Amino acid sequence: MCKEREAFLSRLIPQEPNFAGIFFKEPVILVAALNVLTCTGSSTPLFIEAACVSKKPLCKGDYLNRSFRIVLIKPSHYDDEGYVIRWLRSSIPSNTLACLYTIAEEVKTSGRLGPEVDLAIDVYDEINQRIPVQKIIRQLTADNVSGVICFAGVQSNQYPRAIDLARPFRAAGLPVMIGGFHVSGCLSMLKTVPEDLTSAMDEGITLVAGEVEVRFGDLLEDALHGRLKPLYNFLDDLPSLEGQPMPILPVEAVSRNVGRVTTFDAGRGCPFECSFCTIINVQGRKSRWRTADDVEAIIRENYKRGLNCYFITDDDFARNRNWEAILDRIILLRERDKIRVSLLIQVDTACHRLPRFIEKAAQAGCKKVFIGLESVNRETLKETGKKQNNVEEYRAMLQAWRKVHAVTYAGYIIGFPNDTYESVMRDVEVLKQELPLDLVEFFVLTPLPGSEDHQILVNEGAWLDPDMNKYDSEHPCTTHSKMSHEEWMRAYRDAWKSFYTFEHIETIFRRRMADGEKKVGKMISQMIWFRGSMFVEGVHPLQAGIFRRKHRSERRSSFPKEGRLVFAWRRAREIGSSLFGMAALYWKLYRLSKKVERDPSSKTYRDRALTPPAGKSLSLKVLPTVSVGATSSETDIQKVPSQSS
Repeated sequence: MCKEREAFLSRLIPQEPNFAGIFFKEPVILVAALNVLTCTGSSTPLFIEAACVSKKPLCKGDYLNRSFRIVLIKPSHYDDEGYVIRWLRSSIPSNTLACLYTIAEEVKTSGRLGPEVDLAIDVYDEINQRIPVQKIIRQLTADNVSGVICFAGVQSNQYPRAIDLARPFRAAGLPVMIGGFHVSGCLSMLKTVPEDLTSAMDEGITLVAGEVEVRFGDLLEDALHGRLKPLYNFLDDLPSLEGQPMPILPVEAVSRNVGRVTTFDAGRGCPFECSFCTIINVQGRKSRWRTADDVEAIIRENYKRGLNCYFITDDDFARNRNWEAILDRIILLRERDKIRVSLLIQVDTACHRLPRFIEKAAQAGCKKVFIGLESVNRETLKETGKKQNNVEEYRAMLQAWRKVHAVTYAGYIIGFPNDTYESVMRDVEVLKQELPLDLVEFFVLTPLPGSEDHQILVNEGAWLDPDMNKYDSEHPCTTHSKMSHEEWMRAYRDAWKSFYTFEHIETIFRRRMADGEKKVGKMISQMIWFRGSMFVEGVHPLQAGIFRRKHRSERRSSFPKEGRLVFAWRRAREIGSSLFGMAALYWKLYRLSKKVERDPSSKTYRDRALTPPAGKSLSLKVLPTVSVGATSSETDIQKVPSQSS
């Protein structure tokens, strides 16, 4: 290259995209202008030689192969002491990560970003993996490398952590996108964009609302060419799921989950109108589903990789209009091709009304089922739009699942307007004495952005906790009409204590034996997870994992950074307490299980919860209590007429 060209190139270092839309981080040239320039004695267009000396081209029009890295991150959130919640092994994999990973793989396979672009995809789930921020920055700022950071499936309680992680990436000049239920929920239900979203956009972070199955390629092209917008809103254009890329995670990502459980969504959307729900306002009330062929492809691909345990993330699989075809196909794979499949699904309390649903779910390998019970109070269910829940049918529905030997989980919400401490404790007795539930997860009613509850409170100007980290369904985030903040939290904690007493755990074990099971050992791990998470680790079971990992440098900025010795000593005590507590709990549960298994009367055990309903209307009798361990006289819950779903 002649000296005149070198001198000319050294002066061309633009800070902004030029009129041709071409953008380089290092010395660059204007192709439109230099395309016609040559030095005396040379017929070679100058722009070709300039591309050869340019250190970091970011445009599509140059002639160098380069790498474009997509970094997919599912953030965790902070505990009450300001530390990131992370485990050596976590419990629930991220389906959003799985979806985005395969969508990105499809973009890579299609060559949409250009033949000169080598696309690389990195996946990080912070609940079981520390995010190597500086390593990612070095990778994406290396010669001939560019990329984008995508925070995936960010819930409201994870949003503050996502912003904290995004800031060093933005400081390094890297493009960042944040999507998920917080962004989508706010934009779907609020008249004005909240401050936490506008401040993120002010920092140069791109927000994405809605689903990106058919849009992700567009977003990546914009990131590649340095033209990302502050906001993309796809909420009014929800894609069909038929034929979309399969939600599949890399094996190494799945291996960080307990039991190597992976996920897929067989459908999205929910037809019901629960006021506390965000699903219906983000994914819509119309059912969209994958085909049986899609699901078969997912199962076969994972089977090749040694994966066969699935959490189907549909908010209500029973309302997936394609449920029967999907279950029939899974049954065929199990019986004809001998492909082992184990399923955990989520359903509503009216699922037993669907002919053949429970039987086919069991044949397809459904071992566990999560049921959105929410409340046993008739007025509460009516006020919150939970019309599909019929208290009088709860027992019949649960007994139907027990007949196929499925472990039943239920979600129960504390903090509805009519709730008091006394009524909550009375309701827990209903769960214990009247309903044959194996496990219950208690939640604090939370006005999540994207729900009707949140929209109403915002429009009324009611107080809402400004700290999104608390919107995890474990902390009161607004005021309650009948309980103080302290009473609300006491009701939440005591509900856990009341249900998971060793006395009631023994009852649960006896009910399993009465159902015809020879051993109850499989329930020990479940009880350790639920009781141990709350009373040993101090976290909700949905956020729990195996062996808590903390890093001193990752404490929230609103908390002081602990000294090395102070932190090390505290962690040593925490680890010791956790290991001892879990070991003691296991030994107690093991002895309890053996006691039940050796007792001949366990096989003939009967209580009200195991008694078949006499008819369509069943009065649930309870012993209302005003505190843990208190007793009172017997009362009846009002009968509820049968409702159609």
